[in-house]
Amino acid sequence: MKLRIGYELRYDFPQPTPAILILNVHFTRVSDLSWPDHISIAPVAPISGYRDSFGNWCSRAVLGPGRTLISTNALIRDSGLPDIVTSGTYQSPVESLPEETLVFLLPSRFCESDRLLELSWTLFGAATPGRGRVQAICDFVHDHICFGYEHASATQTACEAYEERLGVCRDYAHLAIAFCRALNIPARYCTGYLGDVGTPPPYPPGDFAAWFEAYIGGAWQTFDSRNNTPRIGRVLLARGRDAADVAMVTTFGPNKLENFRVWTDEVTEDAE
Repeated sequence: MKLRIGYELRYDFPQPTPAILILNVHFTRVSDLSWPDHISIAPVAPISGYRDSFGNWCSRAVLGPGRTLISTNALIRDSGLPDIVTSGTYQSPVESLPEETLVFLLPSRFCESDRLLELSWTLFGAATPGRGRVQAICDFVHDHICFGYEHASATQTACEAYEERLGVCRDYAHLAIAFCRALNIPARYCTGYLGDVGTPPPYPPGDFAAWFEAYIGGAWQTFDSRNNTPRIGRVLLARGRDAADVAMVTTFGPNKLENFRVWTDEVTEDAE
């Protein structure tokens, strides 16, 4: 299967504004690209790049002044298969975890696992350790939060999502991650493309998606507490402790986002 992926982000900057962009396909999927996902900026602005501490590719640019379009349009190959679900995976004791997973046990900006410690063990302490416990968390979060774009907030934390029971996909991921970490399961935030392949219409407007990975069974496993079912065509952009680490566009100055469009569409060979 092939997917056409891309975005158009239209901003208005009152002055030249430095920005960090995390908008490229993750290095683990770069070999699947048929057409590259180069970032285009209009009016043209020089771009430099670096790799952050989580391995994500980040771009730097000074945007504006005035209206600025950031965009890409790429083609990527995909297996066309749903997310892998491995049954019976175990939970490693903390003392046996690889060192690189330990940072994903700690509280972070949007995942205050320390504040949810007692609640987590009350809700999920009796669940089967490993995949069973993580799935119990996903089931709870999926039912607990009411999804709605009108509930989107750039500052809402996991605790606030739990209390208010409203949010978007990032809030589902943050709350599930916080519960996992409180239960000594390393969990990391993921962001990327996720279209509607294999799901019934009507389809909502395109958007970037958030999900998470939990370290169980000696490997990182994909979970999605927002959809809570295996999905087709998931394309990773970045991983981090939470959304603060992997914001699509981080700007260092005032601006207005005037338009936002994302697409993840299945294409035939003739449509390439």
